[in-house]
Amino acid sequence: MFLHNKRMMYQVRVDQPNPAFAKMLLEQFGGPNGELAAAMRYFTQGWNEPDEKRRSMLLDIATEELSHLEMVAQSLVLLLKGSPSELVDQVEGNYLGELLDGKMPDYVNLSLNSGPNLLGGGGPRLTDSMGAPWTAAYVDTLGQPAADLRSDIAAEARAKITYERLIKYTDDAGMKDTLGFLMSREVAHQQMFEAALASIEENFPPGTLAGDEQLNHAYIADSGNFGEETEGGPTTDGFDLAQANSTWGFELDTHPVEHAAQQAITPKSSPEKAGKKIKETVTGG
Repeated sequence: MFLHNKRMMYQVRVDQPNPAFAKMLLEQFGGPNGELAAAMRYFTQGWNEPDEKRRSMLLDIATEELSHLEMVAQSLVLLLKGSPSELVDQVEGNYLGELLDGKMPDYVNLSLNSGPNLLGGGGPRLTDSMGAPWTAAYVDTLGQPAADLRSDIAAEARAKITYERLIKYTDDAGMKDTLGFLMSREVAHQQMFEAALASIEENFPPGTLAGDEQLNHAYIADSGNFGEETEGGPTTDGFDLAQANSTWGFELDTHPVEHAAQQAITPKSSPEKAGKKIKETVTGG
């Protein structure tokens, strides 16, 4: 059950209308990393989550994302206030005549450049900043908690960066304050999802099938100057990075992928034999 509380989660402030910035802010209203996509992602995960504590967290965050959607919507309305997209339907007075006579070129340009906002009559529309309509394809719920939570962490990181870029793009102090609140909540959510993932014992790899142990640990070095007479062969920069920052324990394969993997797995070989061939390539056995 949902109840609408007229008091918003945080006071929305916009000091000056700015239709051009409103167009950019649409990214967080109807875009792939926006608030509606986040709410739908976490609701669909929460409704399917068997663990009571993780379910509660997912539904708490999903509900908060709807409150953030409300904040973004009110920001859009304030950014568009007084623009031709709001007033073009008001035929009383001289405003429309002056607009049509071209006496307000700056506002006309801003309004036209705000794209779908012109069609919204001064209100928000479920599109991204380029006018592409919101789609359920943005919701990447898979139904496997360890995989979904990793996706959630990445989604919050993308949303945080989007808000950060929006903050850097505006000089409006009120708008910066509003965006700062929304950005900070993305940081909090990311940490919550990290905690939820950590609560799942043995959460990597996701799922129930472990995979081939040899292939799981093989690092196949496919970067380098293969075939060149000088300085030929693979580079191990990626392997060095993985080894230095992980406890996984990678085995280095210095042959191109077609030699290590494609030839190892043939229609005549079993997964066990394929794994053995990879191991031999990796260790030089």
